[in-house]
Amino acid sequence: MQVEASAERLRECRRRIEPAVPEIINGWTPSEQAMADACRVPPEDIAGVIARLKLLQEILDEMPPSPKAHRVAAFNSLYLTITQRVETHLQGKDVVDKNWLEVLDVEFARLYFRALSTWGVPDIDTPDAWEVLFRRGQDQQMSTLEAAVLGVNAHINRDLALALIATWKRLGYTGDGPQHPDYLLVNKIFYEEIPPLRRRFANAWQMEIDRCVGELDDWSQRVLVRTTRARAWEQAERLWELQDDEDDYDRAVMVMDRIAAVAGETLLRGAGIVRVLWLTVRAAAANVWHAVRGGRRVRQLEAAAKK
Repeated sequence: MQVEASAERLRECRRRIEPAVPEIINGWTPSEQAMADACRVPPEDIAGVIARLKLLQEILDEMPPSPKAHRVAAFNSLYLTITQRVETHLQGKDVVDKNWLEVLDVEFARLYFRALSTWGVPDIDTPDAWEVLFRRGQDQQMSTLEAAVLGVNAHINRDLALALIATWKRLGYTGDGPQHPDYLLVNKIFYEEIPPLRRRFANAWQMEIDRCVGELDDWSQRVLVRTTRARAWEQAERLWELQDDEDDYDRAVMVMDRIAAVAGETLLRGAGIVRVLWLTVRAAAANVWHAVRGGRRVRQLEAAAKK
């Protein structure tokens, strides 16, 4: 089928462009049990998400190659900061539907915790987008800044659409209703946090570049966040249309995952390339969606003809 062929081409593309990894540690050695225990029971509210992220930070900070040097810890730290900001906004007056935004935040976090729980477990596949980061957890050749951005790529370009689907299933489909401004509120949090977070993880030469072009980079990353989160909403709406066909839904999610994985590998080739790549993967994704929906339409017509 065309969709499977597209998905396989994406995986081959990823293999061709991925930079070498010195040593891949498949799992959370020596903290497998602690990680499994931390991810076993999904949190029910944003306070539970924050508590879980803090526990994970403690676990990751003690993992090899040295204290506070594990690359997944860099993303987890960033994610904790953003989530704490969301919690603060939930207590304010600028959120229209606090329950909706909190449920979205919880469903979003559960996908990250689920990905962590699958890494290194036999016979369970870790999403490709997350594998790009996890397999480099002990790679000190990759900067903590790059690691944090890899996590953001996987979480937004793969998980966010799925978190929206889970939220709509729990609370009802809202479309571009009164909850959409709450979704956009998180963009504002990213805009405010991007400069200090980027500089927190930057190494010496990255800081030197930042002094030269920092304001331009802040602007371009704000544009990228706005574009990718808008794209996630569009993807969620398309996935919502496919719910009644499990095969088509699963195929679409697989392609979305692999597109995010290709974007992650390309990111390690240079941030400028990612912005060019984003336009490319949008076109590729559109072709895949059309193929999924086109194939679905053909099957519907065939079924109708048999009646």
